[in-house]
Amino acid sequence: MAKVKLPGDLLKRAEAAAETAGYSSVTEFITHLIERELTKIETAVSDSTDADELKERLNGLGYIS
Repeated sequence: MAKVKLPGDLLKRAEAAAETAGYSSVTEFITHLIERELTKIETAVSDSTDADELKERLNGLGYIS
């Protein structure tokens, strides 16, 4: 497992938030946050790609130019 260094104040905030939210560890909390953000980004990229493909198909069919 790779290690990530966080500034001390950010780590303290993450530890407090993890405890408040009921995570078993700050690592579990941060892992969940990263997974959630990656999913958002991947979905946005996928949606953008789908929109571009749809525009190309509609253009090819003569519906838009």
